[in-house]
Amino acid sequence: MLSSVFCEKSQRLIDVQAFALAARYYSLPNLGLCTPLEELLEALRGECKERNDIKTDEFMNNKKSHEVQVMSELIHSIASYYGIKQVIDIGSGKGYLSSFLSMHYNLKVYGIDSSNTNTHGAHERNRKLKKHWRAYERRARANLQSQKSEEVNDRPVQTEIKCESNTDEKSLNNNSSLQSQDQVTTQDSGIFTEIATSESSKQTEINLVAQTQSDENKLSENVLDILNVLPANAVDIFSSPRCDCGELCEEEKARRKMASLQAKASKSSESNLYFPLTSYITAETELSDIIKDLEDSIMVGLHTCGDLAPNTLRIFTAKPEIKAVCSVGCCYHLLSEQYENQEDCTEEAWGFPMCQYLKDEGWCCGRNARMSACLALERVAVGQMLPTESLFYRAVLQVIIEENYGVTKSDRHVGKIFSKSSSFLDYVRKSLKKLELDDSKLSDSCITDYYEKYKDRMNELEAFNMLKVVLAPCIEVLILLDRLCYLKEQDNIAWSGLVKLFDPVKSPRCYGVIALKKQSSEVESKLQIC
Repeated sequence: MLSSVFCEKSQRLIDVQAFALAARYYSLPNLGLCTPLEELLEALRGECKERNDIKTDEFMNNKKSHEVQVMSELIHSIASYYGIKQVIDIGSGKGYLSSFLSMHYNLKVYGIDSSNTNTHGAHERNRKLKKHWRAYERRARANLQSQKSEEVNDRPVQTEIKCESNTDEKSLNNNSSLQSQDQVTTQDSGIFTEIATSESSKQTEINLVAQTQSDENKLSENVLDILNVLPANAVDIFSSPRCDCGELCEEEKARRKMASLQAKASKSSESNLYFPLTSYITAETELSDIIKDLEDSIMVGLHTCGDLAPNTLRIFTAKPEIKAVCSVGCCYHLLSEQYENQEDCTEEAWGFPMCQYLKDEGWCCGRNARMSACLALERVAVGQMLPTESLFYRAVLQVIIEENYGVTKSDRHVGKIFSKSSSFLDYVRKSLKKLELDDSKLSDSCITDYYEKYKDRMNELEAFNMLKVVLAPCIEVLILLDRLCYLKEQDNIAWSGLVKLFDPVKSPRCYGVIALKKQSSEVESKLQIC
């Protein structure tokens, strides 16, 4: 196929259409190597069809909301499958995913980020979010209830057993709700293994309160709705003012007092389920030095940058406490490559390659290829074109720097100066200062002459970048399959796969590398997903 794309002698591209078709052939969707997200969720949940219907777009942007919504649901399903309550979020940033996992799913989350600024910001954001969380979820549930009521009016009523998350619908009375919950807790966890029987303090609290309300049948139905959806640390358990406590028997008073004490004890012990921490993570990091109460956990990473994504996988395979991993990487251009430079280096944990096969082959991508892998073909396909002018500015700047300063490589970066510049001249001046180069060496007319010399080649640059965009999925496939093959080489992994988690237009780095470790019994034979 490739012989018709490039000239054998000159190695130049001779057939653009054949090039595009070849690139499409080697893309991840066409290769059929991904496990569908719904299939994975179904396998994790078994017969329970609980879904996360709470939307997050009120306190984060559309892109982040979409990512957190999808990934948190998957993490919750994995946690339920293993009976795990602790999550370690690597490269947690401002804690968008961590705070939602802790507040909505009542998971104990340690968010680890190398930036102290991010850690402080996560603390503040979480503090403010907790103040409004109860009202937010109540409003979100009310909106969902209204939508469901409209759907019921538009279609025949279906009688089916629903999961615990849907038992707060007004069409169900308290008794049927409790029966539905009992049925859910006795269901098998699905095709992987039996779900752990241990229940969280939040579940115990809700069951105690719900049982009391069922026996009395005096508390407001709205109170039950709120308690079912809020985490233990979001609301104090209290007796309804509508209930005449003087009429309660001593036994009932003692029961309600016990429920209140247990709920308050739970709140005291879990007053903060999200812990932002600052630490630089490498493949050799000892998690027990950072997390003193480390227990069986899930390790997650939402757009972990550069080497942090492969290091997350290495920690997962090495630490027995980490039972599952869900890693979505980004910034491929920042990966370290073992065979990129011929210079001797003592580093052992390279970002690429990870698997033994590519190591044996001495495979190398190179920075330019990894930069191309970061491009978003799906966004370009829907009309979100590449920033051609800013790319042109940067290309001409490179020529200026090489010809006038003799600099071909630098540890410094220009960054996002284009958006802050009023013209090409202004862009070059600001860039030279940021790179700590003497801009007085160049006159305004000299800088302008460079622009005039190359401006007619802007179309060539655009065409070249479009070819890079077409090739981007192929390079990303190589990086992702390298990580997957690394997991396949490990003996303690029950299942591993690539899963398309996000809409690539909203979130271009949309593929997750997911793996589950073997448990005490042989699990691998029970797996029925791809």
